[in-house]
Amino acid sequence: METHEAVRAVAITAMDRMVGLSAGEKHFIQGGIAQDLRSDGRKRLTYRPIYVETGVIPQAHGSARVRLGATDVIASVKAELGRPSGMQPDKGKIAIFVDCSPTAAPMFEGRGGEELSTELSVALQRCLLGGKSGAGAGIDPASLVVVEGKVCWDLYIDGLVISSDGNLLDALAAAIKAALSNTGIPKVDVAAETTGDEQPEVNISDEEFLQFDTSGIPVIVTLTKVGRHYIVDATSEEESQMSSAVSISINRKGHICGLTKRGGAGLDPSIILDMISVAKHVSEQLLNKLDSEIAAAEASDEES
Repeated sequence: METHEAVRAVAITAMDRMVGLSAGEKHFIQGGIAQDLRSDGRKRLTYRPIYVETGVIPQAHGSARVRLGATDVIASVKAELGRPSGMQPDKGKIAIFVDCSPTAAPMFEGRGGEELSTELSVALQRCLLGGKSGAGAGIDPASLVVVEGKVCWDLYIDGLVISSDGNLLDALAAAIKAALSNTGIPKVDVAAETTGDEQPEVNISDEEFLQFDTSGIPVIVTLTKVGRHYIVDATSEEESQMSSAVSISINRKGHICGLTKRGGAGLDPSIILDMISVAKHVSEQLLNKLDSEIAAAEASDEES
């Protein structure tokens, strides 16, 4: 853990150099946050405008593009029939992968992009899919089973960072939620019962599709600590001045589904509890806005 935190501290220092702020600009950003008036005019707990498009990748079973300020990401969902694992015969399998395009930011070139891609993938897996048991998962893996122990759907969720101006984790989680709401999985009929280890024959429909219930899928709210205060939806410039950040995934019922921290500075438990309380309040507004944008995008998609 100490090595990981040290790597993150180095990455934050590298980001500071990459953003290339002068001492005056750093003071302006930190001073604005202290006075609850950020450099782009927002308050500490206000998100940038969020825009959603769905059905952006025709070859996928579902897809969405989310823009949060100048941060631009795409998520796509592909489903393939597979076999449940022996350890969890009553559950399908879900995997999340993130790719940071080298053109999105200079720091994504070479190993920097690979390390961040891995870190974002792990954080999304932890925040959206719950623990190894599946407890707290926003996506129910049991709903992906066709024949217990023999046939299930394997979901491959891919995230792509097109342009980065901070707060990638929240944007990617929003894109995944929107992509899943856009996902239709073909209806599968089992042709005949089988015995033993024999795989059953299945018919995959070309016309009937099953939609996901995405009401339980959480959003991620990242609180970034700059000086003595924390902010939501930090830009790259603001992230370059952070001491630490806590990302909390929260569903519509206000339940915490996952939590991850980055940055070298430690946080007192009482501060983390306060951050969770703030994140719950902010998540309600974010969920309402995101659901509204997804509904509008789906309506526009159907019209076209």
